[in-house]
Amino acid sequence: MRMRRQLGKDTKAAALHILTRNEKLAHEIKQKADKGEDFGNLARRYSNCPTAKKGGHLGEFSRGVMVKPFEKAVFEAELLKPVGPIKTKFGYHIIKVLYRS
Repeated sequence: MRMRRQLGKDTKAAALHILTRNEKLAHEIKQKADKGEDFGNLARRYSNCPTAKKGGHLGEFSRGVMVKPFEKAVFEAELLKPVGPIKTKFGYHIIKVLYRS
């Protein structure tokens, strides 16, 4: 039996993301990421977020910092597998979680 580690409030994560205001475009970007296109290049090309210059890299952050739908996705998603689109008040996100600790 495999035990899942409980992720507490002090859990940190690092992720890349791509933000767009267009849901259809977000689905198209997700398909490209699923086919293996470089996530950082996709972020630089399509993301509306200032992090696009860094390939969508958000750095490391703790629980409670990001908006709820985004945070939920980051702390539940499979590592290194693009997820989304996740809708928030900012738009539609495609997220790739690098690690959690």
